[in-house]
Amino acid sequence: MLNLHTIQPNPGAKHRKKRLGNGESSGLGKTCGKGHKGQKARSGGSIRPGFEGGQMPLHRRLPKKGFNNTRFQDKIITVNVSQLDKFFEEGATVDENSLRAVKLVQGQCDAVKLLGSGELTKKLTIIVDLASAGACEKVAKAGGTITVLSKA
Repeated sequence: MLNLHTIQPNPGAKHRKKRLGNGESSGLGKTCGKGHKGQKARSGGSIRPGFEGGQMPLHRRLPKKGFNNTRFQDKIITVNVSQLDKFFEEGATVDENSLRAVKLVQGQCDAVKLLGSGELTKKLTIIVDLASAGACEKVAKAGGTITVLSKA
């Protein structure tokens, strides 16, 4: 039975504090586990991360070449037809502003792309920057129209 006077920490959760320099029989006397002399035995003696004892460090030995295009890529936000079915009524016009109003598009973006995941049961007029073939097919099947804006 669990009572206040029977609560104990898990086995191994509490340790005795390491008491350095308390005689040879303590196991951590004399050099206190730092060995004999040298930079790491001195007070304040520490080396920075990545230092290899004067040898050319790895981060300087590796070649620095190549190009990463991520900062120049267009940010495309995707919206599925099932989301449109959930958030819009029959006959509504769906564009970037209306998508922002229902919080399907947030933040900065270069384009909005419609994807064909899910089902569309409502007749909608959709204006987006990009659309997949499956999404266009589902919109047409539901009786709606889709306008894909040409990006120059």
